[in-house]
Amino acid sequence: MGPAAAAPPADAIGIAARVAGLNGWWRRLTALLAGVAAAAALPPVHGLPLLVPAFCLLVWMLAGQQTRRAAFSLGFWFGFGHHVAGLYWLAWPMTLDLARFGWMIPFAVFGMAALLGLFTGAATLAAHMTGSRGLRQIVYLAVAWAGLEWLRGFLFTGFPWNLLASGWVAFDLPLQSASILGPYGLGLVTVLIAALPATLWMTLPGRQLGGIVSIVLLAGLFAFGWGRLPSGDTGVLRDVRLRLVQGHVPQALKWARAERERFFSLYINLSRRPGFERITHVIWPETAVHYRFQTGIRSLRIRGPRLAQLLGAVPKGGYLIAGTIRDDGRRAWNSVQAIDGKGRLHATYDKHHLVPFGEYVPLRSVLNWLGVERLAHGRFDFSSGAGPRTLKIPGAPAFSPLVCYEAIFPHQAVGAKRPGWLLNVTNDAWFGTTSGPYQHLAAARLRAVEQGLPLVRVANTGISVVTDAYGRVTARLGLGKRGIIDAWLPVALGRPPFYAWLGDWVLLILSVVAVLLAQITRRTDSTV
Repeated sequence: MGPAAAAPPADAIGIAARVAGLNGWWRRLTALLAGVAAAAALPPVHGLPLLVPAFCLLVWMLAGQQTRRAAFSLGFWFGFGHHVAGLYWLAWPMTLDLARFGWMIPFAVFGMAALLGLFTGAATLAAHMTGSRGLRQIVYLAVAWAGLEWLRGFLFTGFPWNLLASGWVAFDLPLQSASILGPYGLGLVTVLIAALPATLWMTLPGRQLGGIVSIVLLAGLFAFGWGRLPSGDTGVLRDVRLRLVQGHVPQALKWARAERERFFSLYINLSRRPGFERITHVIWPETAVHYRFQTGIRSLRIRGPRLAQLLGAVPKGGYLIAGTIRDDGRRAWNSVQAIDGKGRLHATYDKHHLVPFGEYVPLRSVLNWLGVERLAHGRFDFSSGAGPRTLKIPGAPAFSPLVCYEAIFPHQAVGAKRPGWLLNVTNDAWFGTTSGPYQHLAAARLRAVEQGLPLVRVANTGISVVTDAYGRVTARLGLGKRGIIDAWLPVALGRPPFYAWLGDWVLLILSVVAVLLAQITRRTDSTV
């Protein structure tokens, strides 16, 4: 307890009272460490039980705050610790060229954590402003937390990374709830499960109810998954044989001019490994083709020996789906292109949700003056594509491409027409061997569950996977490995899940129901 500790609230007992009475830097440090513990629930640690002490500490401290400023500060420090621990890997891309980008590391890690901490601060402030205590305040906190997770998926181009729901990817059964609740609704329920046990250490009437509701909600997630998941294989398309190629090209060498031909040949040789004659579609990751080919939307303008090399990776009667850089001579796009054995271009998708400071510099005229550069190779910004699309190429169901971190946006997972599968091509070499690739994979798997679609994920350095329409991994090539995955394409669900049909309106409905229940509790028993 700090030198100017506040008196603990009368409704707290034991450890809850001591925590609620913390003040000054002791309170900030406790909140920060609780946020760090909450981050351990995310991949690759998967310490989901740590959410309970983390959120109980947050609830107890929130009960002891007397002012709005203190309530906001509490949430800010919780969020700051949570995001520093969860997003430390943002420093990794800068280490590839410390001379140019090293100065940006504190801004990337601590600046981003502080920005995201504003959202958690707003959540605790909103819960405090309701004037509630105990169970009702926890309900309001959960609703505010989920709503602000949704909001940060849109503001400033959006960054819904490490949504609380992604902590469930280690458990196939409760993960199925994302098919109904979506990632934000599942986040709301997760906060309730983690925070409601805090009432057991408070003297409010009916304090045992919090623990009971927490257990019921947790059991409900598992029960729903048990009822939804089929006991066996969900089936595959025997006429669609995929080869996922993971070249494991280090980011420090990826764009070295002297290495381009070697890496180009590497992908071709991996594509032609034994069993090539049974493959229908070869898939390369994001920017696997290191050359800026002059291409249009429907024409592939490659000539000479390099074209012959490229066509060597196209299976007979099949297709190569490759991450490329499309260049019309004036602008460049980060693209996915499907090519047949005669060099004809059958489909093109241009990445539309670009990475700020990675693929373009916002407010370039101002930030360039301050010395801010983009991290991706090349002098000029990438151009943005038209938006989510569904592509159709012969020999396979239509698919929706997701290039790199487009996979973290739930509302942009599919095009206007429902596809038969999701294709996420990415270059996670930017993240090294940090937690970044594991977190990125978790987000992509959530999209599979939400949409009821199989996911094919092809990553330069890993983790490449094939999942079924329930998000269960059926084939995997780990981080930092070079090789291929040969797999049949799993089938999609016959009908889209509830979330795929209703979208983020689910969160609004769930939030309204939760608030109404809290208000009914207030009316029936004003002391609870």
